[in-house]
Order: sequence, then C-alpha cells, then structure tokens
Amino acid sequence: MKIIFTLLSALILCFELNAQSGSSDLPYYEIPEYPSKFTNVNVAARMIDGLGFRYYWATEGLREEDLSYKPSPEARDTRHTIEHIYGLSNTIVNGSKMVANEGGVNTDISFEEMRKNTLMNLKMASDILKSSKKKDLKKMKVIFKRGDQVTEYPYWNMINGPIADAIWHCGQVVSFRRASGNPFNSKASVFSGKVREE
Repeated sequence: MKIIFTLLSALILCFELNAQSGSSDLPYYEIPEYPSKFTNVNVAARMIDGLGFRYYWATEGLREEDLSYKPSPEARDTRHTIEHIYGLSNTIVNGSKMVANEGGVNTDISFEEMRKNTLMNLKMASDILKSSKKKDLKKMKVIFKRGDQVTEYPYWNMINGPIADAIWHCGQVVSFRRASGNPFNSKASVFSGKVREE
C-alpha cells in the first residue's frame, strides 16, 4: 500500500511539474528531433513539423479580442484565418493518408477544439510520412473529390499549396495578435524549434 501511495504521489508531482514548466499535452510545444536520414518523406514531414511548431505558438494564449481582430473592415479576422488553417490541416493529413478531400470541415466548434484538431492533424500527417513504407513522395497523391469528379495531383502540390499556405497564414495570426496587443512568445525559437528557458 505504501509503494502504491509513493508511486501515485510521484506521478502527481510529475504532472504538476509538467504543468508548471508550460509544456502541453498538445503536440508541437517543441519541434520533434529530426530524423537521422534525409529522405523526401522526412523532408516533407519536417516541413509539417515546422508548421506545427509555428501554429502552436501563433495560437497559444489567444484571447477573445485577438480572435475577433482584423486589420481592416474587408479583411478576414483571426478566428476565420484559424478556421482556414484548420481546413488546410485536414487537406494535409488527407494527403498523407492518400484519401480524398471531399469538402469543407466543421468550423462550428470552439477555438480550443479547433486548435487541438489542427495540431493533431499536423502531427498525424508528419507521423504517417515518417513511417511510410513507400519512402517516396512520387507515389503519393493529393486527391480531391467533388461529386463524381476525382482529381489527383502529385505531392509537390501539397508542399507549395496547403503546407506553404498554412505557414503563410500562421504569419498572419502572429501579425494580427501583435496588432491586438498580445504578441507571440519571443522565447519560442522557430530556428531551433525549442523554447528558450532564459
């Protein structure tokens, strides 16, 4: 009984220390270690990991006033920009699974749920690529289905399309949150993919 109590106490302490350190159950608080080999699927997965890290910190700690901020009356607000990134994350994970993209995603969910789903999509896409037995992006297709019409594109289009587009929009979120008075955490280094402790 004493051993169980000791183990339980140690587990609770670990959870508390983890919470105090600012880490999260969500992926991409820090970027994963890089693979030992340069392969085309590892490079694509690393691009997704870089996007995941940027998205994590672009959206960390957003307030309601940040989500409703837009730079001009004609512009999309931060919430709608995040909804767009969520849609792109679905296209990215579907491309890694090689399943058809058949339309929009449900954006009628809380910001927290959308943020979590986006990060989980990106993590899943990266993990699928890293564990791919094909190890060759030439065999992977990005598939769109609209009614009876199916269109396939090479994975190249995923890189210059949804992945690059999502990175672009993460930059918008960072810019918008700075303008609404809630800047990006300067300790998150996009170069190293780590959070500086200083």
